[in-house]
Amino acid sequence: MKSLAYSYRDRRQKKRNFRSLWIIRINAAVRQHDFSYRQFIFGLKKAGINLNRKVLADLAVRDQKAFEKLVQTAKESLALNN
Repeated sequence: MKSLAYSYRDRRQKKRNFRSLWIIRINAAVRQHDFSYRQFIFGLKKAGINLNRKVLADLAVRDQKAFEKLVQTAKESLALNN
């Protein structure tokens, strides 16, 4: 019975753990461009770019040039609104 309860609980926790891993990866990649995670996500929302954190983390790890363009877009959208 305990194993059933733990497996049910851990399936929920796995989703939490992956989301936090994605956020950590995005934050590390954004910090290399002198930007914060919070500003990056807000800038993407202002620019109308709707990518989930899983995709953003994958871009940060595998395709740095595309991620850099997203950071620049986020910076520009924040600069336009200030």
